[in-house]
Amino acid sequence: MSRGKVLFIDDEKHIRQANRQTLELADLEVVCEDSAEKGIKLLDRDWPGIVVCDIRLPNMDGMQFLLELKKIDQDLPVILITGHGDVSTAVKAMRDGAYDFIEKPYSAERLIKTVRRGLEKRNLTLENRNLRRELELHSAPGPRIIGKTAVMEKLRSMIAQIADTGADVLVLGETGTGKELVARALHENSSRRVKNFVAINCGAVAESIMESELFGHQAGAFTDAREDRVGKFEHANGGTLLLDEIESMPMRVQINLLRVLQERAIERLGSNKLIPVDLRVVAASKIDLLDAAKKGTFREDLYYRLNVVCLQIPPLRERREDIPLLFHHFLLVAGHRYQLEVPTPTSDQINSLLSYSWPGNVRELRNFTERYVLLGKQFDWSLEKMLSGTESQQRRSLSQQVEQFEASLIEHALAATSGSLKEVMAVLDLPRKTLYDKMKKYNLKKSDYK
Repeated sequence: MSRGKVLFIDDEKHIRQANRQTLELADLEVVCEDSAEKGIKLLDRDWPGIVVCDIRLPNMDGMQFLLELKKIDQDLPVILITGHGDVSTAVKAMRDGAYDFIEKPYSAERLIKTVRRGLEKRNLTLENRNLRRELELHSAPGPRIIGKTAVMEKLRSMIAQIADTGADVLVLGETGTGKELVARALHENSSRRVKNFVAINCGAVAESIMESELFGHQAGAFTDAREDRVGKFEHANGGTLLLDEIESMPMRVQINLLRVLQERAIERLGSNKLIPVDLRVVAASKIDLLDAAKKGTFREDLYYRLNVVCLQIPPLRERREDIPLLFHHFLLVAGHRYQLEVPTPTSDQINSLLSYSWPGNVRELRNFTERYVLLGKQFDWSLEKMLSGTESQQRRSLSQQVEQFEASLIEHALAATSGSLKEVMAVLDLPRKTLYDKMKKYNLKKSDYK
């Protein structure tokens, strides 16, 4: 169980000091404030702890504070400290959602016991929320972000955390890592999924028509503008707009984009009328935008405005453990798409995938897999230049290579048997306990291969 935090609020300094000492001696993390107004600024829906607050406070008292906290998080445990004459008030507080109350004078044991119960409840609440987010993310229709490495687990968790907030997001990653997939996951797992997801590649649009593409134009705004045209911002109203390769956006358009992000309104070319827009902007880049800003090729103020939340997608070479799982997934997708029987790769072939650096990342792996499915027995692995890329393998120790090969053998067996552990034990001649231990060691789940 996480230690959790305790926010202790009392306007008397000696009481704060005494209770801080009591709670810290019980190995609890404590934050003290002398007013409810200061305390409320520290709290949000994800506060990893509970609140202990005196009922009698100047300005905002404990009862008012309780009601305000319930607006932030209905499930946040609040323990109120009451005097002799405040029992009726404390009973009302319990009806209004307080977790518990402690009557003065109270012992250190009473305080610690109540606080620990509150923290247990809070930890359980936060764990359940995280589980619900993960389940919603994995069960929702739309794109799946595949990977079992810690960095991909963290990425999925962050997407689940911010998907329905509407906050603008900056997505960074090399070519082919899946930046548009992340943007679509944000869209599909939010309430905006009922509206449009609009993507524009800033590097593929000529500078002369960039503003018209984004903002639209009125008839007569320029030569050949014979009728009104809705731009990408308007088309994405209520939904999500992906600005891919935003580092390629011309400087003058960057200025206009900054204004849109600040005001949430646009003007079509040739018009003076402001059109309000409600949309989430996801900006994607394959370069370090802050570095570009320092070099003068990207506006620094736009970088900071876009960088509300930054999602980093690792290159495939930094999460090699995910390669067999991705390969198996792409095999199934390609087989279904082309209505072809999926060929079964050998263990040596699977292991060879782990030796390549994949400069094109997940996109290159997907294309490789599709060729394999399309060509079937005619696919000659030895003719693929990629299979000679052994530089990365040479940099790894012998034990790392052995473990990676062992993990790939088990993954291959799981994929070939659709996750049947009984068949895997027979194929690899492994006792049940040994197989379970190795699957746990390599974070393999049979459900990923069904």
